[in-house]
Order: sequence, then structure tokens, then C-alpha cells
Amino acid sequence: MPDIRVDNHMSRHLLLQGQGLLADPLKKATPVSIRKMIEHMGYVQVDTINIVERAHHHILMSRFEGYEKRMLWKLLEKDRKLFEHWTHDASILPLHVMPYWKHRYERQAKRLKANEWWNDHIGPNPQKVLNHVIRRIEDEGPLMSKDFEHPEQKSGPWWGWKPQKAALEYLWHTGKLCITKRVNFHKVYDLTSRVFPDHAADPRPTRRQLIDWTCPQAMQRLAIGSPSDIREFHRIVSLAEVRSWCEKATKRGEVEVVEVESMDGASKPTKQYAIHDWKKRLAKTPTPPSHMRLLSPFDPLIRDRKRLKRLFNFEYAFEAFVPEAKRTFGYYVLPILQGDRFVGRVDPKFHRDEGTLKIRKVWWEEKASKNSQIKRRAELEQAIDVFAKQLGAEKWTLPRGI
Repeated sequence: MPDIRVDNHMSRHLLLQGQGLLADPLKKATPVSIRKMIEHMGYVQVDTINIVERAHHHILMSRFEGYEKRMLWKLLEKDRKLFEHWTHDASILPLHVMPYWKHRYERQAKRLKANEWWNDHIGPNPQKVLNHVIRRIEDEGPLMSKDFEHPEQKSGPWWGWKPQKAALEYLWHTGKLCITKRVNFHKVYDLTSRVFPDHAADPRPTRRQLIDWTCPQAMQRLAIGSPSDIREFHRIVSLAEVRSWCEKATKRGEVEVVEVESMDGASKPTKQYAIHDWKKRLAKTPTPPSHMRLLSPFDPLIRDRKRLKRLFNFEYAFEAFVPEAKRTFGYYVLPILQGDRFVGRVDPKFHRDEGTLKIRKVWWEEKASKNSQIKRRAELEQAIDVFAKQLGAEKWTLPRGI
């Protein structure tokens, strides 16, 4: 085992820094600062669930109190500084990484063609459907799935996932098409070569170049992590390739092997890799903002549940797909981050028709004295007030006796 011991506090702060959560959330939000934040984080996840706010907006709201949705859409749809594709899930990424995604396009083409579900939905003549979809977009410009509807076909095995929709998704996953914009969150597809001509024409990096790019990129955000952590960041290379890179990077002095303590004190320290300048980074990390923030269930800080437990001693499960009777907390529960700790969670619902954000229940991680309860509630009220204004809610409610 390595001789270098990294305590939990250090590792937490380095991760918070890498995920943009040590920056002052009161700093001015502009399209430029939003773009820089996404580049700093690597990407932000996209998700369809809209109980309070969609994931990509919520993640950025947690880092900028003055964030406005139009800023992200300007970067995506007007300035073309970002593009939407896949990491561990659908994500918004800086445009300059697109050439590396050509490896993902090739991998997805092989996977989808071998996928039984996709073959069932594309039908017996997939190339004919793919050619038809491409030709229509070439001739007519950007199209949505609904533009391929057949009015007479309102039921049956293709309804909802007709062959053309399966083709659109295949062509997006394999890079022929891109998402040029969304209308009511529905994808609008266009030719990647038409929307991003320069990047679409860029040569595909070699496999070695891909590995030597993605591993350092992950380490820049994680600062300390296991080969699995590094691999999961972009999920674009294999675990074996990451392990090989770690061994070589250690010899080159780019990373060093360390032991990282867990927060609960019960688990054994884990062997991980730390970026070579982690001590200098740590010395420069600012004090975490002291106020409470309600994080998205898809925030990159909490995506890795094992890491969350190890570093923050916080157990979190996303229960939207768990039957209601089996849920421990709720459908769409938001963790409460304060400083460098998770102090609780809330069960919210944004009633847009009423303009009301309702916090249905609150759970605290630790018990508090009466005086501390009063202070804690006041801090939560402040966090909810900020969040409600970001959502556009006219009012909010909070249960009594929390």
C-alpha cells in the first residue's frame, strides 16, 4: 500500500473544487461564465424528469444563483459552443471534445446493430429506413420524430418507437445526426456536417490519443480517484485501458498512488490515484460556501453513490423508479449540501399552475438542539427562497416542526 495518506476532508474539497461547487454562487452568470463552468466540470447531464427543474438547468442553478435558462440555450442553439451527446447518460458537452466522440460513434454503431431491441424496432430493412430518414433531413432540413408520423397508424408495435424514431436515435448515437435544438424538450435532428461542419470534418484521434486525453481530463475534475472513477467520468474507454494508463502515468510522475480515508472512519482507506499537483490545488481551494443548496439528483457530485458514501458518509438512492410503497424517502428527493457536508434532504414538487414550490417533507442527517433547529430552519428557508426564485415560483411552502 502507498505511504501517502489523504484524509477525507482533503479529498472532499478537491472533488468539490473539480465539480465547481467551491466557487462563489453569487458570481455573475453570463453565457461566457456558464460555458466556462461546463468546461470546468466536463459536462452536465440532461434528463427528462421535470418535477422541479430539468437536471441540466438545476445543476447550473446550484453553481450560479443568477443562472437563466436562455444562457444555456444560447450556447447550444445559437453560438454552437456546446453539443448534446452521451457520457454515462445524455449530456451537454463542450464542442471541442467532439472529435474524441468519433470513437463512441463507432462503438455505438456496432452495439446497436447487434441489439435485439433496436433490430425489432427498426424493422427487417434497417438500411432502407436509415437512408430514408437521412434523405428527408438532407432535403427538408431539421426534423423531429413526429415529422415521420403516419396519421393512419395510431397503434401497434411501432407506435411511440416507430422505425423512423429508432433510425433517428441510431443516427444521433453514431454521429451522422446531431440535436440542433429542442422544442418542448423534444429533439430536433439535423446533419452533424451541416451544424458543425468544422468539427465533423476533424480526423478521428487514435485510440492512444483518446486514452491520453480522457484519463487526464477525468483526473483534472476528480483530482483523486480509482481507475473505475476515471473510467466512469466519460465512459469512453475500457477499465483495462485506464489501469494501464494509471501505471504509466505513475511512472511519468503525472499521478501518484495514495490512500484515501473514508468519512465514517469504519471503512478501510482505499488505494487511489492523485493528480501530481494535488497538494498545491488543495492549498488554493477556497472555503466552501456556508449556505445550504438543494442539489439535483443528477448532480455529478452525487452520481457515484459509493463515492458519496465514502467521502461524505451520505447514502442516497434515486427512487423515481421504485414502487411508491417501497420508497424510503420519495419520488424526487433533493440532497441538501451545506459547506462540504450533506446535512439533509427534501421532497419537493413545483406546482407550475399555482406558481408554488411545495416542500412536502424534510429529513435531517443529524439531530439538533432547539436553538440549532431554529437556525437550521432559517438557513433552509433561505435556500428554498433562492431555489423558488430560480424556478420562477411565486411562493413556497415548508412543513412545520422541522
